[in-house]
Amino acid sequence: MKRCLGLFLLLCFGMLHLGSGLRCYKCADYTGQCQNVQECTFEDSCISLSERGGKTIRQCIRYTDCDNSRLSQMFPSIASFTYRCCSSNLCNSGNAVTTATPVLAAAASLLSVWWCGV
Repeated sequence: MKRCLGLFLLLCFGMLHLGSGLRCYKCADYTGQCQNVQECTFEDSCISLSERGGKTIRQCIRYTDCDNSRLSQMFPSIASFTYRCCSSNLCNSGNAVTTATPVLAAAASLLSVWWCGV
């Protein structure tokens, strides 16, 4: 039991450490050129949200907020948009962005439960 608790705490600390120090571009403009950098405090992802009219918003965001319904609540003045969330430093630039998936966290949690249950 003690070994399982130690493994769980190690995995949790590792996941928190991976998310610390994330930096994202922060701007809202029509040019696609963004130079402002934001240090994310409580967020674990970056977002690039593009309005149909051409305006793009870039900033830090929690990964759990990266879905259509939540973003519609967060940005009520934007009727139609596309977005991409990612989890590496400055990944929300104007270049291609990889969509973030919390696969590592889920796999680590499942592995911990499976290993400790054996």
